Amino acid sequence: MISTDTKHPQVIVIGGGPAGSTASTLIAQQGHRVTLFEREKFPRFHIGESLIPDTYWVLKRLNMLDKLRQSDFVKKYSVQFVGSSGRLSEPFYFMQHRPHECSQTWQVLRSEFDEMMLNNAREHGVDVHEGVRVLEVLFEGQRAVGVKIQDEHDQVREVRAGVVIDASGQSHLIASRFNLLEKDPALKKGALWTYFQGAYRDSGQDEGATLVLQTKNRQGWFWYIPLHNDIVSVGIVSSFEYLFDKSRGDHATIYQQELDNCPACKERVSIGRQASGFYATKDYSYRAREWAGDGWVLVGDAFGFLDPLYSSGVLLALKSGQLAADAVSEGLANGDTSKAQLGKWGPDFARGMERMRRLVCEYYDGFSFGRFVKKHPDLKGHITDLLIGNLFTDEVDDVVAPMDTMRREMNMSPSAVE
Repeated sequence: MISTDTKHPQVIVIGGGPAGSTASTLIAQQGHRVTLFEREKFPRFHIGESLIPDTYWVLKRLNMLDKLRQSDFVKKYSVQFVGSSGRLSEPFYFMQHRPHECSQTWQVLRSEFDEMMLNNAREHGVDVHEGVRVLEVLFEGQRAVGVKIQDEHDQVREVRAGVVIDASGQSHLIASRFNLLEKDPALKKGALWTYFQGAYRDSGQDEGATLVLQTKNRQGWFWYIPLHNDIVSVGIVSSFEYLFDKSRGDHATIYQQELDNCPACKERVSIGRQASGFYATKDYSYRAREWAGDGWVLVGDAFGFLDPLYSSGVLLALKSGQLAADAVSEGLANGDTSKAQLGKWGPDFARGMERMRRLVCEYYDGFSFGRFVKKHPDLKGHITDLLIGNLFTDEVDDVVAPMDTMRREMNMSPSAVE
């Protein structure tokens, strides 16, 4: 049975992850009626546990900072890199570059963090519905006008709205409809991960540091993220052809082979015990060609996802949610929900995402950031800005020409970066 609501919100948000909860909260803060549909019941599992400093500014607007300060999440002050030889770099302390409280961030258990964010949306007046599946986005011509949903009682109905925000993650409701997705040809990576209890963690200020540990054969790298409850998230990232070669065996066998290939990581987890099964994802770097249309906009993973090397996932979700929310709120106030209005934030966001992508590609190409900073100490601040997530300012582009020059001098193969 299909029924149509006679009363409808001004904005519908599809998906209750960080991007959807951010967009819905900020729009509701401006007094607009927002309904959010989330197909799962929270809490639910999700990967992407390490926050980087520039998430602070969006979290502040969301009134989330006090909630995070009072949480059990591990505080993160730094990141540290371990080379293929096992040599540890000096810890990269965010506070040394930016002496501000924003330089302390968190390692979050996403099931808890995402539920906090969704509850925060409720507190700001968002009409949240969990356990509701959005079957399709409704269009009249090229304009989005609402959604068709199936609730937890299997009732199907239509809900109309002036704007639909697709934050459906890798369900890609709108992007799939218009065939907008493009996989990244330079970042065909996959990840295989699990969790350990009682594994080694540093003490004091370094306890919550994210570690990036390169394997001996330089085919991939491990993330090492300390979480609360004595849990550590440990995952290997490599090309999916190499990582998931069927001749290598099952996930447990492959994971053990990669641990053997990374003694620094193996030593850290050896004192703990595996606390979960294995999780895997493949070929996950992509982007949509467009981010908005008449009456609709894409945010978070529904628009694009970037390799997790520098932990940019939650930042990009929050930032896209914030920028889209501001464009939507402005459009509702002015009676303009056109593609031009709803997508006005997109070009700057895409440029910021590309800046982070370049650093990722440079890492995989073997570019030496340590050598670069020694040669260009005046540009260390710009590199630092990029790594902490300050991606949306043209000033950081001052590193581009010197990086290109250094690559040529090192006779490196050209990076697949535009």
